[in-house]
Amino acid sequence: MRTILCNETPIVPSTLFCIGRNYAEHIKELGNETPETPVIFFKPNSTLAELLHVSEHDEPIHYEAEIVFVVGDEGYKAAGIGLDLTKRTLQSALKAKGLPWERAKAFRGAALVSPCTSFTCKEALRLELWINNVLAQEGKVEQMLYTPEALLEELRAFVDVSENDLVFTGTPKGVGVVQVGDVFVGKLYEGDQLLVEQTWRAC
Repeated sequence: MRTILCNETPIVPSTLFCIGRNYAEHIKELGNETPETPVIFFKPNSTLAELLHVSEHDEPIHYEAEIVFVVGDEGYKAAGIGLDLTKRTLQSALKAKGLPWERAKAFRGAALVSPCTSFTCKEALRLELWINNVLAQEGKVEQMLYTPEALLEELRAFVDVSENDLVFTGTPKGVGVVQVGDVFVGKLYEGDQLLVEQTWRAC
């Protein structure tokens, strides 16, 4: 099983719970409809990767930066920044046929997560994603259509959520294609305080 760091300790997330369409501007960006309930899909532990490999795939890979929460005993115990990678062309083709789109979201290496750390106020969390020194994405918890607490409640209503599982809370606008050689720098802030910074180089 693959691990991530949480407060400098390796943990094993059994499941990655991912939320789609949780930022209004991203919904507009992709021309989707605003959901009446959270859009939820899963990624298994085996999708976790440390390296941003894209050259091995047979189609372009799209990045989506997200605030990621680590589930604790009762609520969330830590947060970090993650990349939810997508085969957008395949996803669109599967959606057009009314088919599930795990093949486009749950492939090997489809999830990257920074070290996660404790926080004081989740409502003050915000992310930035820089690509080749250019700000590509930024988003705040307060911009989410469904709050982190509401998402956890929704998940627990129909599935068992275990300690150390991860919740990817959706991506703000600014998604795009990963190019080999791109340098991604993800930053998670609590207000003006930098909590986490992670660099990935696409290969």
